[in-house]
Amino acid sequence: MSPIDKALEVIERAFRAMEDALPKARLITRGPTKVFRFKDPDIHHAIVMKLARFVSLLRAAKLLMENGYVQEQGILHRTMDETHEDIVFLVCAVTNDRVTELHERYLDAFWQEQFEHREDGALETNSRPMVPRKKIRAYISKILGGGGDPSSANKVGYTLYSGFSGFVHGAAPHIMDLYGGAPPRFHTQGLKGTPREDEYRYDYWNYIYRGLLSCIFAAKAFGAADLVSDLQAFTKQFTVETGREL
Repeated sequence: MSPIDKALEVIERAFRAMEDALPKARLITRGPTKVFRFKDPDIHHAIVMKLARFVSLLRAAKLLMENGYVQEQGILHRTMDETHEDIVFLVCAVTNDRVTELHERYLDAFWQEQFEHREDGALETNSRPMVPRKKIRAYISKILGGGGDPSSANKVGYTLYSGFSGFVHGAAPHIMDLYGGAPPRFHTQGLKGTPREDEYRYDYWNYIYRGLLSCIFAAKAFGAADLVSDLQAFTKQFTVETGREL
């Protein structure tokens, strides 16, 4: 088993341990459909749900990478950047601070249903007052940055985050990465066998590493000291085995 596949298994097991620490969601009726919802959701539920999203995104990005769809992989990398920030932001309220007004606003938007079913059968869309990403980054920098300048951390976070923005929004320079070959043409069935493939395979390591960090942060919020210790030991081993020791 490759180090990447082994890391995915470790991440999956850690996630399941935290998922199992919560009561199961219930099947309820909303309008004409039945959906799963937690009875009394709190910040720990939100952390686990964000971690579930990260794990799923990791596996989806690997499938895209293995089939040469690296631009689409880039879109998921952008989403994972945001999800990891959300996990750290939420965990800090439990481990380093308290649930602030900013967290309350974030969670209100997070739990809000997208649609309401009217009596006439029509759907009404709810607006979702999202907390600006720069405020989330500034908070993380304030709590974990050792007194560093939040605006500088915001700039770094924005630079990393915006690197994949063109893939999400379909900017011309990013689309042109699909163009090449002999004769030159747009590659719409993946970029397998091109230099882009190696670039994104190298970058995927960063998201596996970030997934391990997300699990460590989340496990701290659950007070799971043994799980934190095991994850930290594995993460160290993973960096050594992959030749990217930090």
